[in-house]
Amino acid sequence: KDKSAMICRVPFGARRLPFRRGIVTVRGVKEMRAVRETMAKEGKIVGFVPTMGALHQGHLSLAEKAAEDCDEIITSIFVNPTQFGPGEDLGRYPRDLEGDIKKLRSVPKVTTVFQPDPEEMYPEETHIYVTLDSLEERLREGRSRPGHFKGVATVVTKLFNIVQPHKAYFGQKDGGQCIVIKRLVQELLINTEIKLVPTLREKDGLAMSSRNAYITPQERPHATVLYKALQELHNLFVNGERKAEKLLQCGIGIISANQNVRIIYLDLCCSHTAKQFQGSDVIPKGVKVMASGAIMLGKTRLIDNILLEA
Repeated sequence: KDKSAMICRVPFGARRLPFRRGIVTVRGVKEMRAVRETMAKEGKIVGFVPTMGALHQGHLSLAEKAAEDCDEIITSIFVNPTQFGPGEDLGRYPRDLEGDIKKLRSVPKVTTVFQPDPEEMYPEETHIYVTLDSLEERLREGRSRPGHFKGVATVVTKLFNIVQPHKAYFGQKDGGQCIVIKRLVQELLINTEIKLVPTLREKDGLAMSSRNAYITPQERPHATVLYKALQELHNLFVNGERKAEKLLQCGIGIISANQNVRIIYLDLCCSHTAKQFQGSDVIPKGVKVMASGAIMLGKTRLIDNILLEA
């Protein structure tokens, strides 16, 4: 028998995808739990890659890493409305389910795509959300997008509760999100191991992102300025500079010199606690620091980060 067909489970409410034997798409929570229960009975180590779709090679690298560690992989595709603020790009966020499934064909062990309905994830009478207290305020991305991490923490908690993965994979590109999810799992005692995967970049250094599709050909040469600023900041750090003010001035100066972009923030914080380093602060030895930033390029908001270790 074809082994890839043998691992395919199609419970009521699930639909077999035409693109690859062995992959099913599941819409309902009850059906997703039925698929997961079968995996548990078979003793499978399950990896989970939550996404909002519009997949690129960065997403696929998460699934490829999961394939190294796990027996089967569940991928979710859900554009989560609660992590978008007023005036943000929820309505125009790229969506390409058929293209996403075709891309997932290239990754072994991806057996299930969970595409929940927004109405089931967030019923009309939804009262319970996961809030982050002061953590969201400590993260510059949180202050820049009020409510964003509340939405992220809420949807990830729901997805973990439904899928119950042994391991879940996230890209370091969304550095603030990585800090939030690690703390979420630790503090809510969620039995899932969080695996962070390095940022995948284009040849010129631009971090891969679904929102890169918004960038026009005229804007594209300026899209790497944030990464260049972070690189120069990193070089200064490697050469011994530990004063936050000096490091931030270096990066801000590079971004400000480009008239085609607008800086939203450049930040230094502890990659575990999100404690900020600014002004006359000196980064202590042994602390792993995330240097992160956000810029506007035309109508496109771009974020990036790199890790520094004293």
